[in-house]
Parts: sequence; C-alpha cells; structure tokens
Amino acid sequence: MSRITRRDFINGSLLAAGASMLPFGCTSDALLASLDSPYYPPALIGLRGSHPGSNEHAHSRAWDKKTDWGRTTKLNEAYDLIVVGGGISGLSAAYFYQQEHGRDKKVLILDNHDDFGGHARRNEHMINGDLRLTNGGSQTIQSPHARSALVLNLLKEIGIDLDRFKTAYDVNFYKRNKLGTVTYFNKQTFGEDKVVKHPYNNFPWWVEGLPRPEISIEDAVHQAPLSSTGKEQLLRVLHGGLHELKVPREELVEYIYSHSYFDYLKTTLGVDDPGVLEMARTSCSDWAGGGADVLSIGEAIDCGALGFDTVAAWKELNGEEAFQKEVEKYGNTFAQADPYIHHFPDGNATIARMLVKRMIPKVGAGENAEEIVLSKFNYAELDKPSNVVRLRLNSTVVNVRHGGDPSSSSDVFVNYINDNELYQVNGKGVVMACYNAMVPHIVSDLPKEQDAALRRSVKIPLQYTTVGLKNWRAIKEIEMGMAMSPGNMHQVVMMDFPVSIGGYEYTKTPDDPCIIQMIACPFGAIAGTPPIEQFREVRHKMLTLQFADYENEIRAHLSGMLPKGLFEFDRDVESIIVNRWAHGYVYSGSRLYDSDLRELAKIGRQPFGRITIANIDSAPSSYAHAAIKQAWRAVKELG
Repeated sequence: MSRITRRDFINGSLLAAGASMLPFGCTSDALLASLDSPYYPPALIGLRGSHPGSNEHAHSRAWDKKTDWGRTTKLNEAYDLIVVGGGISGLSAAYFYQQEHGRDKKVLILDNHDDFGGHARRNEHMINGDLRLTNGGSQTIQSPHARSALVLNLLKEIGIDLDRFKTAYDVNFYKRNKLGTVTYFNKQTFGEDKVVKHPYNNFPWWVEGLPRPEISIEDAVHQAPLSSTGKEQLLRVLHGGLHELKVPREELVEYIYSHSYFDYLKTTLGVDDPGVLEMARTSCSDWAGGGADVLSIGEAIDCGALGFDTVAAWKELNGEEAFQKEVEKYGNTFAQADPYIHHFPDGNATIARMLVKRMIPKVGAGENAEEIVLSKFNYAELDKPSNVVRLRLNSTVVNVRHGGDPSSSSDVFVNYINDNELYQVNGKGVVMACYNAMVPHIVSDLPKEQDAALRRSVKIPLQYTTVGLKNWRAIKEIEMGMAMSPGNMHQVVMMDFPVSIGGYEYTKTPDDPCIIQMIACPFGAIAGTPPIEQFREVRHKMLTLQFADYENEIRAHLSGMLPKGLFEFDRDVESIIVNRWAHGYVYSGSRLYDSDLRELAKIGRQPFGRITIANIDSAPSSYAHAAIKQAWRAVKELG
C-alpha cells in the first residue's frame, strides 16, 4: 500500500473516514485538523480560502436552482438577530446590534466556510517549531485616520491601538537588509529566467519602507530580456505620461477617465511588443484587481501602472494644493501622516478575532488586539448553547423568508445546510452580510428591481498564496523585498510585512524562517475582453485546479527566480497555503465598463421587511472600513 501523505488529506482523499468524530458545525473539510488535534482551521495548509466544499451548496442553489434539500430539522433555537456571513461586516453587524439593543440579545452568525473572518483569514505556518503568521486575504487597515468616527471608535472599542504600529512596523527592515523591488522575467514568457533590480512601475511603493531602485530606468530597460524593439518601446512608455496626450488642460480629467490605458499604450505610444504589453497588463493587478488592459488612463494613473507615477501625475493634473487636500481627505500611502503600516501579523484577521473575542469572551486569552496575536482560539467555544452570541461555521444558508407579509412580519426563518443536513432557525431580524449576488437566490420574494440589482453584483477573483520558507538566504542574494512577475500566475511575490507585536517577532536574519506572499489577481486569456467575462473565465479555472497544479506553478516560479544552490524547493519550502477567493475584491465598474454598478449597489442594499443587507458589496468597496460602515447601516435599518 502506498504511503498516505498530508497532501492526500488536503486534496480530499480519505475524508469520509472518521467524519462522525467531528463536533457539530464541522465538516469533512476540517478532518485533517480534527484527527490530529482540536479543530483549528488557521493551521490548515493546502487549498484554503474558498476551500473545497465551501461553495458546493451555494452553487447548487444559484446554478442548478436546487430547492429540495431533504427533510428539515427545525431546531428549538430563536434569536433576536441572525447574521448570514461571518466576515468583518457580519461580525461587525452582530457587535453593533448588541451595542444598540443590549448585550443580552441573542445572535447567531452563520458562515459557509470552516473559519470566520471572510477574506480576513489568518494563516499559521509552523516551520521547524517556529510559528510564522500571515494574512490569507485582507491585509491592512487602509489609511485609518482618514476614516469616519464610527470606524475609529469600533477599532478603539475592540482594543486596537493604531499608534502602536509606529513602532511595531519595522520601516527600516528593507533598507537595513538591502531589499528592494525587482522584476522577475520567466523563461516561458520572455525566453530566459532573469531578475532585474527595478520594478518598472510605481505600484511597489504601497509597501512602506521599500526603497527606490538604485539603477536608472535606462539601465533597467537595457537589462530586460526583450528584443531591441521591445526595449525601445518600454523606454518610450517609461518616459511617457500625461504630456503625451494632446488634450486641452481643461478637458484632461474627463479625457483620462473615459479613454483606455491600453489604447494610450498602443495608439498614442505605438506599443505592440507582447512582452511590454504583458508587463503593462500586470503592473497594478493587486491594486486594481484584474489586468490593466481594462483600465482607463485615469485608473492606471491611480494605481501607478507602467509608465505613470501616481503622485507626479496627480500634481500635474490638479496642482500641489489640490493634491494635499486629497491626501488629507482620504489618506495616501505617500503621506507621512498615515503611512501604509497598519498591518497585524495576520492582517485584518485580528479585527475579526477581536470582534469574536468581544462577543464570545471565552474563545481565547487576551483583552486587546496586541494580546491576542499569539492567542490560540478554542473553536469549541464558538457555538456553545450557553453563548448569547453563537458562531456556526460550515453552514451554508439556502433560504431566508419572512413568516408572513414582509411589511408586518415579526419573524424570519433561515434554512441552512451543515454536514449535508438541512436545519431551520428563526430570528426577529436578519442581516445578509454575504456575497450580495447570492441574496436573490436565498431571500424569497424580493422586489423585482432590487432582485435584478443584486444579481448584477460582481466580485473579482483573488488569490493569496502564503509560503513558509526555512530561510530567506536566496531572497537576500537577489535583494528582493518584492518581485513584480509578469507572465506568472502570481504577479507579485513579496516578503511579508515586517511587523513585530504582541510577543510575535518578525523574521530577523536570512538564516531564520519566514513567510512570503504570492499574490494573483488572475485575468483572462485575451487582453481587452470585458472585465466580467474575464472574471468568469478565471474563476472557473481557479476552482478546477488541484493543489498539485498550484504547487507546480509555485515550484516553477520560485525555482526560476531564486538562485540555484541557495534555493531548492523540496529542501527549503516547508508549507504552502493557497487562499483562493473565487469572489474576492468587489468590482465597482468604471466609466469604460459597467458604469451602473455603483448605483445598482444602492438599490440592492435596501431593507426588505426584517431583512437588511451589508457586506463590502453594498458599498461597493473592498476596504475593511467599508465592511464596518455597511454593517452599521444594516443594523440601524432593522430599527
């Protein structure tokens, strides 16, 4: 008999064996953790995020119109509030509801995943006995001091001290270790594996402390593995900018947001080299979500795409005074008052964990965000009958309906599936804090206009792969803090943010274990295809790949980029967590495509009887502060 490896469990083999051993609320997806130790999903490796099985019942409901789930077990459970979705928005809704109506109000939170937090996912890698933490999705509290009093008050109430990051974030880490931004050109796309110590674009400055390149643009272009024509075109792009547009100044703002960035490259600058266009398409993926081939010129400027310096362009467009007002209003990673340093070691998972801790105090040790960084939560506490707030994982909601006329009904019935069994609970109100496009498939009898608006809600596929390395000597050798990687599945590779807090110490020397982030905002095969079509294409591909497919991609990427001898994949890689988010960033459209999505979000988020709607989709915005604000609105609408 062949040896059964840890990967066999991850990929789904032998999951049925021992399933009866799992506690209520657990499914076979969590069997690996349950067999070896108490149920603890943050430590699971392999396919995570939208992990296998997490969307199965939702897809059956939405795609196959399934309504017959077998016999319904009506639980003797009644709640003041039921929240559908256990991400930051859903957890915030539960927290706000108790604030508004009393800590004695009974709340049930249901989530289809095996962990709470939504995209704010905690990844734990154990490397030679050394615990390494990172985020599996939502990574930071973006420009927090520029946010509303509501958001700032919530962060303070749950124990987050924003000033602490001034010392927790080691802004000198990259300079001290001589790590900068490089570009990795792979052999498959560019004919050779080559690392050039230049990013060719402005995107990497969203990592605080990452130094500017030491080599010139001209030297970087000379080193790029492109044809002579490609090099000439790349140099033309890098020396390009708004001055290339023969548009009157008073018409410039209107022009750049209504004209395509790729048309600018191809028509205005005459770029047709496939390598240069691939570099451009990849140049701001994690900022924009998807490829730059569907951005307007203005959006390309906003995210520092190939050939544009965001700050310089904004000053040119609006003047220094207007630029400073923009910074004061919204915050900006270039602004010293609110730098991009507000990262916990596990990203925004700490926000989710503190919300849970405030509502279910016995879940783990620690009274503030710093104290819970190393706290191992006891998941057995989440759904105890004695809790005033219960959090039930692995529970996919398939039907939500009022007990009578929505305008007067005082009850809402919620049906959900757990371990392939159908259950029903009822509440006095429901907040739908899930993916908004699922709401019309779940909530009965929505008004037609609202139903249609919600069905148009779209999210962008996103993938955060975290890799545990036994050392980073090879990374030090190529002086990589971040690597732009055109032509690869993962367009960005980076050392994790250098944060030490709550007893957790960031990696110190190249001989120590570390985590690297590999980020993918995948786009479709044909550049210029409308965004929603591209999202649909890559979402399907993302969910059909097996862990071995991802591992092979990561193996080729790291082995091609890092020096041979200093790096050997089988020797140096300890663990891999592939956080697949088939529905990741919110897509809010633009002047070029789907310009009505923001207005549709306003229609879709309207209250419906005792059912209200939250989540970032209803903003629409992908930031944590938006999730919190939408939760507050949804709770207030319940009255």
